[in-house]
Parts: sequence; structure tokens; C-alpha cells
Amino acid sequence: MANKSLVIACGALANELYTIKAMNKWEHYDVQCLDAKLHNRPDLITPKLAEVITKKGRSYSQILIGYADCGTNGAIDSLIEADARLERLSGPHCFSFFIGEKEYKRLSEQEPGTFWLTDFLVRHFDSMVIKTLGLDKHPELRDVYFSNYTTATYLSQISEEKLLHSAKKCSDKLGLDFRHIHTGFGAFEQALRVKDIAK
Repeated sequence: MANKSLVIACGALANELYTIKAMNKWEHYDVQCLDAKLHNRPDLITPKLAEVITKKGRSYSQILIGYADCGTNGAIDSLIEADARLERLSGPHCFSFFIGEKEYKRLSEQEPGTFWLTDFLVRHFDSMVIKTLGLDKHPELRDVYFSNYTTATYLSQISEEKLLHSAKKCSDKLGLDFRHIHTGFGAFEQALRVKDIAK
């Protein structure tokens, strides 16, 4: 595995990572994804990353971490600083992986009250958002949780009418205006290339 790199990423990025790898016929890196539900327990993300690095990372000279801070209060950064092999995909949030840092920042400043959606979150909206926040049992809490949001912006990775329709329904459930931007894999795929994964 001397010439291979390891990507350890959030499970919310798994489909995109494997798709990009297959599209480019990249055999030079391996992918290990953690449970996306760890976002509900950010205190567990860094220990899980460390566990995978200890168990599987010793054979790799480069390990790319597919996480933003994700509520860990700098713990992931501390992990990266302690091991020269570790490098993070750049960006303040995983949504910026798809649309690019500059555009993500511009849109966030343009509309601060944005709730971001991706293909993954649209597919798992009820379990990741509705049930996690208890809105299935207490729908009246919607206005408490989302009072500062105005727009649901769907960043789509694949063009699929069914997903677009589902994204609009997600927006309706939250009582937000809807905006759709098709990003594809461009910025995310380019990030992997920039980090010299593709050699």
C-alpha cells in the first residue's frame, strides 16, 4: 500500500467518494467512511477517526480527512496537527466540498439563513432531520428550530427529478423558500486532485 492514500470521511460523502473513484478509475486511494449519524454526536467523531487511523492508517503515507470541524470544537484540527500524514479537505463545511469554498462563502453571506441540502440529506431527511429533532412527534417545534432560517438550498450532485421533487418537499416541511443549484462532483472531485490523491 506504499503508493496508496487513505480517505477517511463522513458517511454522508460515501456515495460521492465511491462514484468519483469509479468515474476516474482511481485505484491509488482507499476509502473508509464513518457513520453519518456521528453528526448527532460530534464528540465521538475525533475518537472514531483516531481509531480508524490506528487500525488501518499505518500502511499509508497520506491520509485525507473528509470532515470540516463538524461541531468538534477544533478536536479534528488537533488530531491533524499531531500527525504529518493527515490532511483535511479544505472548507468550513462539507457543503463547501461540492460548491467550492468561494461560492459557499458568497452564498452564505448573501443569505445567512440558509439550510443546506445535498443528495444524501434529501434521501435521509426524515431520519436525519425530522426524527432526530423530534419533529415527527412535535411538529410545533419546527418554528422554534428554524425561526432564523429563510431558505433551503439544495446542492445536487446528480440530476434526478425524483430527488429534486423530494428536496422541494423537504423545504416545504421546514416552511422555507426553495433554491436549487446543481453542483455535480466538480469542486469535490477537484479537491481530491489538488491534494495529490490522483498520482
